[in-house]
Amino acid sequence: MRAVPNVAAVASPGGPAPPSSSPWRQLLPWLLLGLVLVQAWLRPPQPGPHDPARRLAGPEDSAVVTLQGRLLSDPSSATAPPGCRVGLATADGSTDLSFAHCPPLREGWRVRVRGRLRQPRPAAHPLLAGPAERLARQGIWTQLRVEQLEVLARPPTPIADLRRAMAQRLMAAAGPERGGLLAALVLGSAVVPLPLGLRTAFRAAGLSHALAASGFHLAVLLGFTTAVGRPLGRPLRLALAGGAILLFLLLAGPQPSVLRAVLMGAMALVVLESGLRGRPLGILGVTLALLLVLRPDWLWDVGFQLSVAATAGLLLTARPLEEALRGRWPPWLAPGWAVPALAVPLAATLWTLPLQLLHFGAIPLYAVPANIAAGPLLTPLTLGAMALALVALVVPPLLGPLLLPVDLLARLLLAVANGFAALPMAQWPVGRPLPLLVLVLALALLGLVLPHRRTGWRRLAWFLLAGVVAVHLHLLMVDQLLLVHEAGAAAGRDLLVARHRGRAALISRSGDGFSCRQAAQLAAGLGVLRFDWLLLLDPVAMADPACWQRQAGVVLATGAAGPPLLAGQRLASAGLAVQALAMDSQALRLSLGDHRWLLLPDRQALWSWQTRGEALPAGLWLGFQPQLRDRQVLRAPALRQVWVSGPPPAPLPPGWRATGARGSLQTGVG
Repeated sequence: MRAVPNVAAVASPGGPAPPSSSPWRQLLPWLLLGLVLVQAWLRPPQPGPHDPARRLAGPEDSAVVTLQGRLLSDPSSATAPPGCRVGLATADGSTDLSFAHCPPLREGWRVRVRGRLRQPRPAAHPLLAGPAERLARQGIWTQLRVEQLEVLARPPTPIADLRRAMAQRLMAAAGPERGGLLAALVLGSAVVPLPLGLRTAFRAAGLSHALAASGFHLAVLLGFTTAVGRPLGRPLRLALAGGAILLFLLLAGPQPSVLRAVLMGAMALVVLESGLRGRPLGILGVTLALLLVLRPDWLWDVGFQLSVAATAGLLLTARPLEEALRGRWPPWLAPGWAVPALAVPLAATLWTLPLQLLHFGAIPLYAVPANIAAGPLLTPLTLGAMALALVALVVPPLLGPLLLPVDLLARLLLAVANGFAALPMAQWPVGRPLPLLVLVLALALLGLVLPHRRTGWRRLAWFLLAGVVAVHLHLLMVDQLLLVHEAGAAAGRDLLVARHRGRAALISRSGDGFSCRQAAQLAAGLGVLRFDWLLLLDPVAMADPACWQRQAGVVLATGAAGPPLLAGQRLASAGLAVQALAMDSQALRLSLGDHRWLLLPDRQALWSWQTRGEALPAGLWLGFQPQLRDRQVLRAPALRQVWVSGPPPAPLPPGWRATGARGSLQTGVG
């Protein structure tokens, strides 16, 4: 009987490459993909002509509306319990429902809701994550704060019930952490409520792909089914493999990375079983073209981008890297299996590195060794989790006894993830580079990792790589002042970040948890491991002291003893200092290198400064809306820049800039 082709190697790349064919046949899938990419790039996602967003006149407008539709998923917990949110698909579009108290709802139910509709809040700065950007990637352009809810129908949802039962029984048997890990290996983390600590540890260790349903999980399933179906005839073998693909799609759901893996596996199955020789790279090109024709908005999905980049890297460079390493790997250093075990995660890491920097500004420093350590565990653990999920549905009483060996593997994988995540600099914050630098970096890495014999190209690639590093380091070292304003608190939230020679300090007007999370995002995006010092001007006690303590080496905040700084006192590190100017206000003088800024958070600070009769510095920040007489007082030839938190005062004098209700201002002062 003819040997069964390695379909799994195409779903999750690897396997031998077929002989070369006509150059035009090789280029055709990529020409098609290029046309689709251009079309998707020129037509970014926009709300449809009848989308609920069309009921709003502008970004700040809101309206009380009634919507009717189908719930897209089970409700997920909001940032502040007991609230939750869930997507609603209507006949005209989708919206994001927000509940103050989470009702017992389920995916697929039809509901009628009434509440206030508004557009999602955009990020105040490109380094911050805003709901508008997150929801836009899902094709959702509005949010509805639900005031009235009516359940119209509870249609049967067997697939959603199956997923829910699998996850609940695995988590009940093994606990929320290990049970959640087992459920994610079967269903994917997108449909499993994993603990935040587990997600964070896997992300820091560079193992997030193990939790996301993707080509690896389908490859494991197809590898098992092809091994089982080897003695069978072609019809039964195709039926078995096709059933495995369909089961994987039903359980994991139509996520972009899942559909990519499913289409590649199905195309490879048809091509190879028909006796033809398929090129995995060509199959990838056709698959991407089909997916982006159906859903052009997936081009902007971060998970989809990372999945495609990793797949292309494994197809193009895993084997050349393995051959190069074999020529340089001392035989006494490690056994032969260590070379491919190193080549696969190294190829995936190199190809996804530009996207990691573009979207997150951080590198999982130990991703390659973590994947080498986790590699031997993932395949048996994934098969074991799939078997346990079947047992949990069919014969739940057997789940406990059969759980023991798989639970041991889950403990080992968690130990690997937690161990690497706990190492120093596990998430190395190098800052988010400019998009142009990311593009040049990608070209440089392609020149280094793609197999070719032209030394001139490699020299050019090394030159481009060195240039990207040099320019990015220079931008990180430039002195800079950044203001981020977010409306919503009593007096608004303001974050002032002062950067000097690669280090930074932070002044926050609010001590709530939202501001702390934003400060952490800014630090990661700016390439700052920790702020030198942090000054909180909020008269209310910090909502999460541990969060703020993680942000900086020194944290000063208003307490029972009074303001954080008394008149004349300074909080300083090399090149960065802030000094209190008065006892009766929060007026501050910020020193940033050789430059001085006056910080006046409120009108009381302005009056206090006026009584001192000091000269104005070159820069001034006003945390309030100045009246006409305030603007007249602040007119001085030496004052070159004035920043205002909030909407711009009218008329706006020359040199004055305002953040708007939500926005940011920044300037290089070096």
